[in-house]
Amino acid sequence: MGAEEDKKARFARLITPYLSHAYRLARSITSSPTDAEDVVQEACLRAFRGINGVADTNARAWLLTIVHHTACTWLRKNRPAALISVVDVAAVEAKQAKFDEQDADTPETALIAKTNRARLEAAIGSLSLPYRETFTLREVEGLNYREIAEITGVPIGTVMSRLSRARDQLDDMIERNRL
Repeated sequence: MGAEEDKKARFARLITPYLSHAYRLARSITSSPTDAEDVVQEACLRAFRGINGVADTNARAWLLTIVHHTACTWLRKNRPAALISVVDVAAVEAKQAKFDEQDADTPETALIAKTNRARLEAAIGSLSLPYRETFTLREVEGLNYREIAEITGVPIGTVMSRLSRARDQLDDMIERNRL
């Protein structure tokens, strides 16, 4: 087995299991499924080039760090600085369409669940990028504060305050929509 084949096998073993995590993070940062795919593709190319430098034990955090940097670079190149993130309506509608009504007790509970999920996704999507990214890494990806700090390049205290503020803003938005 040649060096290139070893590199491919190592990439497949260490990185491939975390591609869905990479996509979710990229999607959280870019707010677009198409842009997220582009970011993940570029991040995978970068990861493949450096695959021999990663330890087996931290491949997930390493990949997510690459995705974070790639997405930030992509945003600087492709979006004006004044762009305000909005919810990806098509993604919300697609998720709603995939809802399995067989799991619901009644059509009414299915509708309530779909509505609540859409509201939560809209609320998360309206968070500023640093808050949305931190929230996604913690609540969706399940990373700890240290891992998030390493990925985003900010101190742990900043991670904690961003997560707290994101949660507070989500609570406020959800509460306002209930009235």
